[in-house]
Amino acid sequence: MTYVVTDNCIKCKYTDCVEVCPVDCFHEGPNFLTIDPDECIDCTLCEPECPAEAIYSEDDLPEDKEHFLELNAELAQKWPVITESKDPLPDAEQWDGTPDKLQYLER
Repeated sequence: MTYVVTDNCIKCKYTDCVEVCPVDCFHEGPNFLTIDPDECIDCTLCEPECPAEAIYSEDDLPEDKEHFLELNAELAQKWPVITESKDPLPDAEQWDGTPDKLQYLER
């Protein structure tokens, strides 16, 4: 099983989760983070650290967010690994909780 980053991360990109990951499975894009499902060891540490509540275990992934499992796997192969926390995007607080942000994903 893996953990999955979903759309509430888009345009927020809080990186609190990155610091606690023992296997460096997070990858960073312009305005979104992903988890590499091949690297994730299901340690559960990242989920409670996400201030945007954008991370779900694969088993608890809401049905309307299941496509993020495939998206995380795809983008993790293209984007570099991130291992240290960074500042969130400048307008993260304004975007946190905005529904249907997939349209704003920058690849």
